[in-house]
Amino acid sequence: MKRVVLPSPDPETARRPEPSAIEQSSAQSQAPQTELTKKNAGFSPEVKDILLSSLKTGGTVGACGLFVGAAAGIIRSAPPVFFSLISGVQWFTLGTSFTAARAVTLTQLAHDEDCSPRDKVIASSIGGGVAGTLGGMLRGPRNILPGALVFTMLGAGGQVVDNWRIARRAKSPPSSEKGGFWSKWSPITWLSDQEYEKILEERILRIDADIALIDDRIKELRESEKKEKENAGASTPTEAQSK
Repeated sequence: MKRVVLPSPDPETARRPEPSAIEQSSAQSQAPQTELTKKNAGFSPEVKDILLSSLKTGGTVGACGLFVGAAAGIIRSAPPVFFSLISGVQWFTLGTSFTAARAVTLTQLAHDEDCSPRDKVIASSIGGGVAGTLGGMLRGPRNILPGALVFTMLGAGGQVVDNWRIARRAKSPPSSEKGGFWSKWSPITWLSDQEYEKILEERILRIDADIALIDDRIKELRESEKKEKENAGASTPTEAQSK
């Protein structure tokens, strides 16, 4: 008779316990959570918009600061490159920090609603305070508090003036004059749709009148040609009879 030999189990595999159903379910539940955390690791659209707008504003203001610093260096007989770089960095910091702080404050106060004038004043004052603080830090510790106070007042005052201008424009009736003060000196005149239609109608009437005059002139020429032909036909037989 043949002897059947069964393979002996590996001791290491025998010692390893099989994963239970609870462990398998926990591992499966952790997998989508890790995927969600990876997806949400980036910035939200609101934060991206705030960063982009603040960087754009800071870049524009910083470019202006470069020119102002170069001009100041030339006036003071100092190195213009050095002055322009310092001024550009300071202006970039002021513009970026003010725009970012104001936008963040407005999003926290408004909560996806229309911002009130009071909210705008608060946001502008906070943005001015943050910008003044950072600008003072660049110029030295002694300038932090004065810079924060001055820029806070400037931000709040500028926003109050802007709110007053917007309210006045909303309350004022629509005027016929467009362009404001500069429209008096501008060679270009603003026309409404009705005024433009009237001008076109007048031009069309002039063209129709010119066409009518041309038609009358053509009729006169044709009649004169007919008369000349008739006169020429009547004169030929008389000449033949005389001959």
